[in-house]
Amino acid sequence: MAKKTMKVQLVRSPIGTLPKHKLCVQGLGLRKIREIVEVEDTPSTRGMLNKVNYMVQEVGE
Repeated sequence: MAKKTMKVQLVRSPIGTLPKHKLCVQGLGLRKIREIVEVEDTPSTRGMLNKVNYMVQEVGE
């Protein structure tokens, strides 16, 4: 069974945000603006995405 994944793009800089939000962005593997990474669709990654929803965007297939 294949693992479900989703593509996420960083659309806003984490500079000036809360330290925990910076760590969430780093934990998702995002480093540069407009960078797209593929993350596994788990409850923990969903929680990180919900916390920093103002900085990231889910990219459609």
